[in-house]
Amino acid sequence: MAWKTIDDMALAGKVVLTRVDINVPMENGQVSDATRIEKIAPTVEDLIARGAKVVLLAHFDRPKGKVVPEMSLIHVKPALEAALGRRVVFASDCIGDAAKAAIAEAAQGDVVLLENTRFHGGEEKNDSKLAAEMAALGDMFVNDAFSAAHRAHASTAGIAALLPSAAGRLMEAELKALEAALGDPVRPVVAVVGGAKVSTKLELLGNLVGKVDHLVIGGGMANTFLVAQGIEVGKSLAERDMAATALEIIEKAKASGCVIHLPVDVVVAREFKAGAANETVGVKDCPSDAMILDAGPKTVAALTKVFEGCKTLIWNGPLGAFEIEPFNMATNAAAMAAARLTREGKLVSVAGGGDTVAALNQAGAAADFTFISTAGGAFLEWMEGKTLPGVAALG
Repeated sequence: MAWKTIDDMALAGKVVLTRVDINVPMENGQVSDATRIEKIAPTVEDLIARGAKVVLLAHFDRPKGKVVPEMSLIHVKPALEAALGRRVVFASDCIGDAAKAAIAEAAQGDVVLLENTRFHGGEEKNDSKLAAEMAALGDMFVNDAFSAAHRAHASTAGIAALLPSAAGRLMEAELKALEAALGDPVRPVVAVVGGAKVSTKLELLGNLVGKVDHLVIGGGMANTFLVAQGIEVGKSLAERDMAATALEIIEKAKASGCVIHLPVDVVVAREFKAGAANETVGVKDCPSDAMILDAGPKTVAALTKVFEGCKTLIWNGPLGAFEIEPFNMATNAAAMAAARLTREGKLVSVAGGGDTVAALNQAGAAADFTFISTAGGAFLEWMEGKTLPGVAALG
């Protein structure tokens, strides 16, 4: 672990610039889901307990370098005060006199919230001048926004290069969980990768077959692998032009001793809608006028056996069209099997990505997983084996 944590820093009397992800959903001008805000509370509390003055840096939505009033972080302030149980002093800019005045006004125990970093065009370009202006506001930098760690922005990588830097508690937990899952895991390791298209997860699959013992492929992606092996899938979603690539991944897996698992039975329907009439058939028996919308019970039973024989699980993506019933059955059943094994202490389970989190929550399995990453792009790039600039900068 090359990166530093809060424990490595002397914080008393210091102004600590703390990069967080509070890019939360809003409805009618109010925060509709405060999960991301609640997750930063332990870092903020720890910093304050160690005598630091906490100054929060964050982006909100995509204003593209312009001041967009609806995208101001002022709208997040009430939810932030509620989650932290503290006064929050808001600054109308993340640099300059407005930011300096807010920091000066804040008493010990208050939290300062600076305006949306993306109101400046230099943020997403990692502009050195903007990073220097931000860095001038504090003594130290803590990054607690793993979800933005794959981006080399001024408020992530830029500041970290200019100030003593460390990972916040949320970032630390995320990095430790990911290291345990793929960096130095307890073997055997199984990865579940689902989703619609092989083309969006090529680098991911290419990296995983060299690192895991079992690779489960689900969702629309599985159809592409079936087609590549000469199995017809009717009107199912499949990237037929990716068949050769799928075969290459299969060969690479064989060469590295990774076993690929595809569906052995599937749930098919003629309509893509909730409650559509459906039937379960063998994987080679999909009718020409039907679509594969989920994996079948025999596939789930086979996957459960794979899980039972493994020590570590990494999960990204659903096994079927989980957003519409009854085509969420395979995802739910496999997730519950993984949750049970985790609960029994037999499996370390790490999951991440937007659809994955939604699917595991829907299944009622999320609470029992060892770790669930709320990061989408950063989690995926980490699984692809890429260096994340926001993490590398903390070294």
